[in-house]
Amino acid sequence: MPTYKAPVEDVMFLLTDVFQIERYNNLPGFADASPDLIEAILSEGAKLCEEVFQPLNLSGDKEGCTRHPDGSVTTPKGFKAAYEAYKAGGWLGLPVPEEFGGQGLPSTLNAVMQEFLSSSNLALGMYPGLTQGAVAAMLQHCSQEQKELYLPKMISGEWTGTMNLTEPHCGTDLGLLKTKAVPNGDGSYAITGTKIFISAGEHDMADNIIHLVLARIEGAPMGTKGITLFVVPKFKVNADGSVGARNAVSCGSIEHKMGIHGNATCVMNYDGATGWIVGHENKGLNAMFVMMNEARLAVGIQGLGCSEVAYQNAVAYAKDRRQGRALTGVAEPDKPADTLMVHPDVRRNLMSIRAFNEAARALVLWTALKADVAHRSDDAAARQAADDHMGLMTPVIKGVLTDVGFDNAVKAQQMFGGHGYVEEWGMSQFVRDARIAMIYEGANGVQAMDLVGRKLGRDGGRAIMAFFGEVGGFCQEHAADEAMKPFVGPLGAALQQLQQATMWFMQNAMAKPNNAGAGAHDYMHLFGLVALGYMHAKMAKVAQDKLKAGANGSTERMNAKLVTARFFMERAMPEVAAHVARIQTGADMTMAFTAEQF
Repeated sequence: MPTYKAPVEDVMFLLTDVFQIERYNNLPGFADASPDLIEAILSEGAKLCEEVFQPLNLSGDKEGCTRHPDGSVTTPKGFKAAYEAYKAGGWLGLPVPEEFGGQGLPSTLNAVMQEFLSSSNLALGMYPGLTQGAVAAMLQHCSQEQKELYLPKMISGEWTGTMNLTEPHCGTDLGLLKTKAVPNGDGSYAITGTKIFISAGEHDMADNIIHLVLARIEGAPMGTKGITLFVVPKFKVNADGSVGARNAVSCGSIEHKMGIHGNATCVMNYDGATGWIVGHENKGLNAMFVMMNEARLAVGIQGLGCSEVAYQNAVAYAKDRRQGRALTGVAEPDKPADTLMVHPDVRRNLMSIRAFNEAARALVLWTALKADVAHRSDDAAARQAADDHMGLMTPVIKGVLTDVGFDNAVKAQQMFGGHGYVEEWGMSQFVRDARIAMIYEGANGVQAMDLVGRKLGRDGGRAIMAFFGEVGGFCQEHAADEAMKPFVGPLGAALQQLQQATMWFMQNAMAKPNNAGAGAHDYMHLFGLVALGYMHAKMAKVAQDKLKAGANGSTERMNAKLVTARFFMERAMPEVAAHVARIQTGADMTMAFTAEQF
């Protein structure tokens, strides 16, 4: 049976020592969040995930969701009670303004909870996660009247939320959508169409489900310029906020999926359902992109979460399972065999996963803090810089963390041999669940193209130049420090190669756009390596400083940080050269075949 322990101690090291969260006390919600309070909050969240969510993960996967003849859906046994515990703890409102019933605490804490939820029970954690994404979009784009009508009960967890984009004939290309909206004459619209792959589209855990639906008003322009966002509740909401009559929206079926079986992924049928415009007519993508960007960061965290829980279980197995003898001689002569931990190839896999997890967690929290600055600071320049960072890092976090997170789940499964391939050990579920994160909220090829095609050149390259400046400045600042050379040396060299690849795109992709398309995936992962390497270098510097100061009881952990960072620099950073080489081959051979030759 799989187990999980939330990495609260590592999170606190990052928040207090590496990123010094107290420096953000000028932002609303931060002053009250002392390190002691943060640790108390996260410890409670960890307890919920470890003791309530995680024990339901394997059983929820086996049972799945059930759709009944009337279109209602039942979630796996125990899910509703676990959701009630999550709701009772006020976790949905953690980062939301107090005006609507939230706690107004830093969104960064919510990012941590998203990791814990994703590790403990990805399918169950998606129900409140989607609601938080819907709330974020509604906070920015709904009218005050709509906010007051819907948000308090969504934030309390009494109601949940969804996003309805995809249709049978269109996924990434939303300009093709056919769902139509016809004015009812009273300010509302009749929404008709079919949406597919709608996570948490129907379930038994909330009194109402508030759907955010993209549709085209009759007569609107074709393409993305004619798309409007509507709020379409499962049950209409009365003026006093109570649940009213059933709306004409229903679950037609549940998708039979590879993983996340405990989440109801629905085909949703809108048969003249009553909806109301969110924001402005024909500006639906502007509003929905708020939710999509929130979701993309959350999905990146899911990649980390799957990698972390798979790693923890692989380590436990490797310490217990006995197979063969150490290459250097018998390690435990009184035992019939040594544990898997004596084998270098086992350690290579485990160290690769660990090095990724620690740096990915740092990258997530660094970016989450930037999000808090972007949304809460009264300094326009700080908000702009933070927003630049968010735009640049969103495709990297979504694409790299889910690609590598899936690979790591496979590596962890490999540690179990044949036992990893059978369902009872739970490793197969981690692999199956992790796979979706590479696909939904914009497949990772789309993320790579977003990074190369849009984010690099945005605002004259302001965001990428700021990133170059920060990483380069760090390397230069510590270049003379002998203890830091194993970290800033490889990082500085990798940064130069990233800059070289960026310049190559500028010189070779304008005239031949396919060069950008052919190299985008490699560029995204090249960028990811540099960003993760920067996180390791920052952690190494803090670890060294703490060791010099006596470490205060954390000597073993700080030395482990240095070993892990050295491993990443020596074993992962050399991949940078391969990415650059592939980028610079261009698109000629990639595009050489005709379609018929494949």
